[in-house]
Amino acid sequence: MRNLQAVLLVTVPFLLAFGLVLPLVRLEKFYFFSDTPSLLGIISSLWQTENYLLAAIVALVSVALPILKTVSLAVEAMGTRRKSEGGFFFDHVVPHLARWSMADVLLVAIVIAAAKTSGLATAFTQPGLWFYAGSTMVSGLLHILLRKEKGPN
Repeated sequence: MRNLQAVLLVTVPFLLAFGLVLPLVRLEKFYFFSDTPSLLGIISSLWQTENYLLAAIVALVSVALPILKTVSLAVEAMGTRRKSEGGFFFDHVVPHLARWSMADVLLVAIVIAAAKTSGLATAFTQPGLWFYAGSTMVSGLLHILLRKEKGPN
């Protein structure tokens, strides 16, 4: 079980990194124009168009929270915290972080579906979406395994 946890713990940051920098979706308009934004590219574009609040929210929910969850899972897996340290954070906050990450995957899926049904553009999933979804699911699995090993509170 510890070996599986170690493999998952190493896998999550790689999946997340690829999910942030690789294109999430390919949007094609009028057969000549296409766009393949990555998550970091979308945040950058929002910031450059002076949508600061939206860029900050997307960065927080899509980048900062998954990184925080990954780091907290590493701390928990390494067993470097004592029972009294960060009890509220690890027991009550960390379980909810994965839910926020999966919201991004669902949002991109909705955008793809909307683009396909609108007739204005065609949309195709790209590797970034799958890496990002993978990091979310693997971190969720790792969290379950760590909780199972820890036992009831």
